[in-house]
Amino acid sequence: MANDMIILVRTFDLLSWLVPACARFPRVFRDNVTARLIGAALDTQDTLLLAQAARQGDTRLRHLQDSSAHVQRLRVYLRLAHHLQWPTDGQYAHVTKLVDHVGALLGGWLRQAQAPS
Repeated sequence: MANDMIILVRTFDLLSWLVPACARFPRVFRDNVTARLIGAALDTQDTLLLAQAARQGDTRLRHLQDSSAHVQRLRVYLRLAHHLQWPTDGQYAHVTKLVDHVGALLGGWLRQAQAPS
């Protein structure tokens, strides 16, 4: 991971925390809400990897925009989980910081990709 972009490292950190945390959520919701939560995080990582591979142009921009949409979905699902009191307030604060960091890095990358060359 030493040669990975920092956003990919932070997304991996997010997934490393999120997957085991979701295993502690109520079993009855694991096939729907929890699966969507983890899916949004995995989709974020997938589209970031596709953007990295695209190198430039409209294809990269589209993947970055898709990734941004996945981050927004992730935030909504995390808010729902917190509303249902699955993660503690401390856990929610921690994961929110992780997601915000990924979002900030993604925002910078998006601005760079949208800038006229």
